[in-house]
Amino acid sequence: MELLKERIRKDGKVKEGNVLKVDSFLNHQMDVKLFIEFGKEFKKRFADCDINKILTIEASGIGVACIVAQYFDVPVVFAKKNQTKNIAGDTYTSRVESFTHGKVYDILVSKEYLRPEDKVLLIDDFLANGAALLGLSKLVKDSGATLVGAGIVIEKGFQDGGKIVRESGVRVESLAIVDAMDEKTGTVVFRE
Repeated sequence: MELLKERIRKDGKVKEGNVLKVDSFLNHQMDVKLFIEFGKEFKKRFADCDINKILTIEASGIGVACIVAQYFDVPVVFAKKNQTKNIAGDTYTSRVESFTHGKVYDILVSKEYLRPEDKVLLIDDFLANGAALLGLSKLVKDSGATLVGAGIVIEKGFQDGGKIVRESGVRVESLAIVDAMDEKTGTVVFRE
């Protein structure tokens, strides 16, 4: 998606440790007009799928997932990273290691919101090591629902996550795949 690549070139910052900082438009401050374009693109890419639910993980994926859900006219469910008082009853759980935070989380979704008849599209802002997508995939599998694919805004193609998730059988559609980054020059190289 050329619009996204241009925005990354303009406003993205490459930081030490293979970090691409895009918080000015994606995951801290959100450019909703840009998110609308993401929604249109994911609707195009998954037009052949019968989707009735979108699943993401808190927190950065929620904004994009909500906009995408408008184009599919379906609800969004987000996996929580902590048990809360308002999640009563049984849950599906999975362990996820966050690349960004360097922590391991137990993510969970109430069984009330993922059912065997659901056809689920995963949406997330980044794909790096694949742990979040694999954790979300496990929640879908445990529920008996059908996983139709995953829509990713930015994939770090130089890390193994995309390969691992695809090899697990998940269809992955990424709007921009970064093949290389240089923190000294700030250069970002995209897969064409």
